[in-house]
Amino acid sequence: MATKKKPAKKAAKKPARKAVKKVAKKAAKKAAPKKKRAPNPAFMKAMTPSAVLGSIVGNSPMPRTEVVKKMWAYIKKNKLQDAVNRRMINADEKLRALFNKAQVSMFEMTKIINKHLK
Repeated sequence: MATKKKPAKKAAKKPARKAVKKVAKKAAKKAAPKKKRAPNPAFMKAMTPSAVLGSIVGNSPMPRTEVVKKMWAYIKKNKLQDAVNRRMINADEKLRALFNKAQVSMFEMTKIINKHLK
């Protein structure tokens, strides 16, 4: 009976050139310092709130981003966020005058705020 020879084990392969290049590119990306994002000047422009909005956030001109921050501070201070769906805001007397509704979503709120800024 003839015996079969086992095939010899192949030598370990060298890593492919593409894989080596990818690793080098990733290392280069991590080493490069990131630039800090500059804020959009349109958001930083001071705008005057209407009388209704001014009763909540103040009457002095301020950037749109600051108005939204103050609105959220007012909402959280008075616990006006809906307990079940946190995206919804329940209006108290001041907010009802602004929203003309009993409840609005947080996305709808920013849309309404923009209409009350000049």
